[in-house]
Amino acid sequence: MRHPLGNKLPLLAVLLAIAAASLLLSLMIGSVDIAPLELWKLLWRDDGSTHYRIIHELRLPRSLSAFGVGGVLALAGLLMQALLRNPLADPYILGVSGGAAVAVLGAMLLGLPYAWQAPMAFGGALASILLLFSLAHSGNWHTTRLLLTGVVLAAGWSALISFVLSLSPPVQLPGMLFWLMGDLSDALNPALPMAILGAGLLTALWLAPALNLALLGAARAAALGVRIRRLHVFIYLLASLLTAAAVSIAGAIGFIGLIAPHMLRLMAGSDHRILVPGSVLLGGSLLVLADTAARTLIAPMQLPVGVLTALFGVPLFLYLLNRGDPRRQS
Repeated sequence: MRHPLGNKLPLLAVLLAIAAASLLLSLMIGSVDIAPLELWKLLWRDDGSTHYRIIHELRLPRSLSAFGVGGVLALAGLLMQALLRNPLADPYILGVSGGAAVAVLGAMLLGLPYAWQAPMAFGGALASILLLFSLAHSGNWHTTRLLLTGVVLAAGWSALISFVLSLSPPVQLPGMLFWLMGDLSDALNPALPMAILGAGLLTALWLAPALNLALLGAARAAALGVRIRRLHVFIYLLASLLTAAAVSIAGAIGFIGLIAPHMLRLMAGSDHRILVPGSVLLGGSLLVLADTAARTLIAPMQLPVGVLTALFGVPLFLYLLNRGDPRRQS
């Protein structure tokens, strides 16, 4: 008898190939193009050339960081969509990224050390989620009300961001704006985002069976042994931590957490044993490609990567929205 996941494994293999191709493309393309054969040699042998330094000191760390951040955002979006049972949920739209961004910009304005950014981002993301659910909760949690509350909350965070920027000294303002729009130019230490991605991926895979049962509804999931409220709390915390990590590393990057899980759900269905690793691979690949375009379109100048994710995310999501029913958690 064939394993129920067997027919989905080729899809994961294709996504893995896309991820590898996106990383290779990011290493080849830039202000200095590197031929595939030369790239392959330089990946394994240090010849002391400038191209070797470009690959190993700039492009490879940045590309791996982009993959880690993209995977983290996609995983956070998937968890929120599973939590709300609605494929329109994502850290950016629900205001979670905005809460983390306000906290980080506040830390920048106060001149706090860089080490404060990660805990401040986590606190802002967690506060945003708690505020979201406390405002939207009335007897039962209605996903439509949660989404609408999230949109309004995101607008409120946006207003606070504008307020913080208006108070910022002129010398700080350009860096804060560029970071706010999503910036991977300083993300040259991929160990942290990849470690966070690995931990989040393993945790989400462990939760996958419970997430599948939660799709049946709270009452049926509870009858099947799922401690639904404990699961909700755990997802809140995990999604907050993942969002905070992504924001503290690369700023507020939108649409990756919305597009990647939604695209994969249309292709693979609702089994989180496939959706979790697939969303990570797809989200990481999308951000790597977006970051490659951000640093090459007007090279040697760079664009904020969050601008490009929004530019391709809006029309792509509208297209996907016309293909699927947003009210159904398929």
